[in-house]
Amino acid sequence: MARPLFFVVLSTGVVAATLVFAAAQRPLPHDVPEDDKAAAKMKRSQIEELLKSDRVKSIEDATEMMKLSEALRDELEKNDKSILSVTALKKAEEIEKLAKRIRGRMRRF
Repeated sequence: MARPLFFVVLSTGVVAATLVFAAAQRPLPHDVPEDDKAAAKMKRSQIEELLKSDRVKSIEDATEMMKLSEALRDELEKNDKSILSVTALKKAEEIEKLAKRIRGRMRRF
């Protein structure tokens, strides 16, 4: 069970990084007046900066998710089959929280 969770966490991070990078490369429309082009260029640069920072945060969160999933796997393996520890449950909730945060960043633009 922990092994599929690890691959879900890993694939979520890869997908997040890919989508953030792809969103940063959207072209500007060609039929915009000059004043609007300057505003669009400034807006685009702000969006690109935001996307870059989101990408860095998503990678950090994905790394943290991998560490937590490995710790969760180790804890599940060492415990008895019929016992669920509170720390394992908290780690699973933290992994879910990080995944939702990454997903939210991916859906932003």
